[in-house]
Amino acid sequence: MKSTTHRLHTLSAADIPDLIALSDSVGWDYDEAEIRTILSIGTVFGHKDDSDRIVSSAAIIEYEEGLATIGMVIVHSSCRGFGYGRDLMEACMKAVSGDTAIMLIATPDGEPLYQRLGFVTATHIHKFLRRGDTPVVPPAAKAVPYHIASMEEEETDLERVVELDQGALGSRRSLFVQMRKAQAARCLVAKDASGTVVGYGFAVQGPINLIAGPIVARDADMAIQLLCALIRNHDGQVRIDVPDGPEAFLAFLEQNGFQKASRPPVMVANAKSLPQRNGSYFAIGAQIYG
Repeated sequence: MKSTTHRLHTLSAADIPDLIALSDSVGWDYDEAEIRTILSIGTVFGHKDDSDRIVSSAAIIEYEEGLATIGMVIVHSSCRGFGYGRDLMEACMKAVSGDTAIMLIATPDGEPLYQRLGFVTATHIHKFLRRGDTPVVPPAAKAVPYHIASMEEEETDLERVVELDQGALGSRRSLFVQMRKAQAARCLVAKDASGTVVGYGFAVQGPINLIAGPIVARDADMAIQLLCALIRNHDGQVRIDVPDGPEAFLAFLEQNGFQKASRPPVMVANAKSLPQRNGSYFAIGAQIYG
């Protein structure tokens, strides 16, 4: 029987310490910076007990062109079996219009619930971890019509990155790009001979992993160059989540010390498939962002 003291709330920045503790309880590594980014671009729901302790969470982030993502779906072990997961998912799904495609990356525990709520598998994500401290060396340099540089503060660089990201994901998410850039430890772009941005990559330092992503590039060679530059001189653990498709990029990871940890399904509701993508999406920012 569902406890009458566990009520669903819309959460705020004041709830960040409890959200971190809830994340820790299931072995996830959300930190304050990540949760602040999520709160700034989306809505987080959660149940609280009679002492105002958060015992569940789920976030929905709506982008600008008919796409939303759900993530951070957690129910504390002491509160499972009461239907809180369904409550959270229904709150998230009701927060956007019925014609908005909703995507999420499922855990094994969550997948049956998502299927009951109408989500279907559209594709998969390859989660890789690299624990070694030896440098990742890109292939021998080729004559390429671009160079890798730090992202400038100029508005034109940001506008171009948002455009590239839109083509890669299939939906515009300008606020996400701005907030992720502010959070990132390293922001790089590939520029052609005329100075136009033709690819980009961010790296965000979390409590455990340096997260490499998003990485958007016109081909695998450019994606590899961006990745190597993003993680250069980093001697800690690196995580990268790669969508299905870029075989040459996946092969490079496996040949350079990245170990595949899982291949979770990407599921979608309110649509038969993900929005059309242009093949330039080589690494996602994090599973919650799609």
